[in-house]
Amino acid sequence: MRSLLVLSGGHPYEEGPFAELLAALGDWDITRLIHPEGGEADAAEAITAADALLFYDMAGYTFADGTVTMRPPSPAFREAITTRFASGKGAVALHHALAGWAEWPEWHEWLGGGFLYQPGQWQGEAWPDSGYRHDVAYDAHVIADHPVTRGLPASFPVTDEVYLCPIDESAIIPLMRAEGFAFTADNFYSAANAVAGAMFSREGWDHPPGSNCIGWESRTCPAPLIYLQCGDGPATYANPHVRQMLAQALDYTSGGTA
Repeated sequence: MRSLLVLSGGHPYEEGPFAELLAALGDWDITRLIHPEGGEADAAEAITAADALLFYDMAGYTFADGTVTMRPPSPAFREAITTRFASGKGAVALHHALAGWAEWPEWHEWLGGGFLYQPGQWQGEAWPDSGYRHDVAYDAHVIADHPVTRGLPASFPVTDEVYLCPIDESAIIPLMRAEGFAFTADNFYSAANAVAGAMFSREGWDHPPGSNCIGWESRTCPAPLIYLQCGDGPATYANPHVRQMLAQALDYTSGGTA
């Protein structure tokens, strides 16, 4: 049986429905490690050994008293990921993993995007904090014939959280786009305002229009690296097309299909 390592933590999620999602992904021997207690300190050996790797973590942050502090991963964790990718073994990053490790630029160069909880730098330029919007109903349009999307309908409905954040489309192979919803600041809320205690607020915040790409393969990672934005909660976990896409992404990045 193939092995699947799942890294989570750093962001709330509903454990029972998420466990049901994992159980539906195929015949995997699943190991779960959770930040910060186990997801970093205990992960290096498991990262190297696992056939498939799923990031569902948002590591490197501490939220307290309306502020956020950030830190990079440990040298051992960085080395384990770097060595895995250099060996050609890939990974899947799901939903809020796009925000993880804000202090590790190479991680976001590999991913081709990043969600910013505070105004910061992206590719050497100043960017505002990113936007979020929960429970958005949109149509997911498949735009590439790829092992991750093969067999999916050309379009299918999804209700999920979406992000307005920097995405470098020159660094990715787009696989899927969200249609029927505009990725503009007036449709999103400020992450920095949320951290400060003002949820669902865009007061004093603006952001350039963003990409509607919600699924892609990295062009810059030395191993297959897939990012899928679908994955906020139980409604998405239970979506059969999302399950199929995630299962195929894990198969693809672990060398099961070409």
